[in-house]
Amino acid sequence: MTEAPAHDEAHGGGLGTRLNWLRAAVLGANDGVVSTAGLVVGVAGATESQSALLTAGLSGLLAGSMSMAAGEYVSVSTQRDSELAALAQERRELRERPEAELAELTELLARRGLSQDVAHEAAVQLTERDALRAHARVELGINPDELTIPWHAAGASFLAFTVGALLPLLAIVLPPADDRLWVTVLSVLTALALTGWWSARLGAAPPTRAILRNAAGGALAMGVTYAAGSLLGAAGV
Repeated sequence: MTEAPAHDEAHGGGLGTRLNWLRAAVLGANDGVVSTAGLVVGVAGATESQSALLTAGLSGLLAGSMSMAAGEYVSVSTQRDSELAALAQERRELRERPEAELAELTELLARRGLSQDVAHEAAVQLTERDALRAHARVELGINPDELTIPWHAAGASFLAFTVGALLPLLAIVLPPADDRLWVTVLSVLTALALTGWWSARLGAAPPTRAILRNAAGGALAMGVTYAAGSLLGAAGV
């Protein structure tokens, strides 16, 4: 009975970590597909030059992947700094007022459905085993063994964006000129449907909404940029 809170928190921490990695991977891949597709389809609306399409696509891929990596690094660094600061404060409170922290842990466990006596006994045992880890998991929702690593998140975002961006880039430059547009559109929509399904499956969510949301967003982005490119091309800009 007394092991349940720790087990629940460990499970929650593992799920949280998986969902964080999932978020970064899906966001990076979707951004790579949609932003690069929008860029090259927009350029395709203005010109049929393969070199122009390749230049635009590669530039978008490099700029986007670096931007995603930098943004993820800053975001995760901030999160990690906050986690470390919270752990340091908790460590200090455990050292300066252990009885108050024990009472706090008891109350937190009681709020989860344990009786007061059982909650107190569980808090005592968890504190004796590892007070900081118990408070980190139950009070802060942090697993000290699974703190976020900025470089890992940045690398994952960079790779995910690059992989996603390669699809529309190759789809727009490899086929013959007459087939470029429809090949790119179909490839992008298929990829977005797959990433939507994949993210929903790993996140244990219904896949239909995620698939439709991803595909609709990509279709809208390509439609807007193609229209803008066609107008600019017709105007001779």
